[in-house]
Amino acid sequence: MTPPLNFTPITASINHLLAQEPWAQRMLAAHAGKLACIDGSALKLIWQISQDGFLQAPPAAAEPNVTIRFKLSDLPLIVQQRERAFSYVKIDGDADFANAISQVSQGLRWDAEHDLSKLVGDIATVRIVAGGQALVAGVQATHKKLTENLAEYFLEEQPMLVRPQAVADFTSDVTRLRDDLERLSKRINKLKAP
Repeated sequence: MTPPLNFTPITASINHLLAQEPWAQRMLAAHAGKLACIDGSALKLIWQISQDGFLQAPPAAAEPNVTIRFKLSDLPLIVQQRERAFSYVKIDGDADFANAISQVSQGLRWDAEHDLSKLVGDIATVRIVAGGQALVAGVQATHKKLTENLAEYFLEEQPMLVRPQAVADFTSDVTRLRDDLERLSKRINKLKAP
C-alpha cells in the first residue's frame, strides 16, 4: 500500500487557485475538518479542509471522509475532459463532500495573466500572453497542415493508406461476387442433377 503524502507544492498550487476563487473556498469551507483522499495507486494524497476552505495537512492516522480512486492511465483523459473527470473515478464515502470536490475541481481556473502581471507588469503580461497564444495557434495550424499533407501523400502519391469509401466499395463488390458465385454454383448443381 502506498503511503499517503501531503505533497507541499501541489497543496500550495491548489491553495493558490482557491485563493483566487472565493466561491470555491466557501464551498469547501462548508466541509471544514473533513478529510479527502485522492488515490492514484502509485500516488496517494490526503488533505483536510480548513475552516477557511483551503487544503492543509491531515492529522496523523485519521480516516478520510471521502476517497477518490483513479487509474494513472486515465489521468490524461481526466485533465483533457475536466467536466467528465468524475466519470473516470471511483468514489467511496461522503457523496456530498465528493460532489463539492467535483464542482470545485471543474470550476478552478488558473489566471496566468494575473500571476504574471505581478512579476513583469501589465503591459509586458499582455504582450507575453498574446505571443503565447499566437505561438500555440501557429503550432496547431502547422500540426493540422502537416497531418493533411501526410495523409494526402500516403493516399495519393505513395499509396499506403486507402480511403474509407474505397474500402466500402471493395467490400461491397466482394460480397456481390460471393453471392453471384453462390448462385452460379447452385445453378450448376441443379443442371448436374438427373
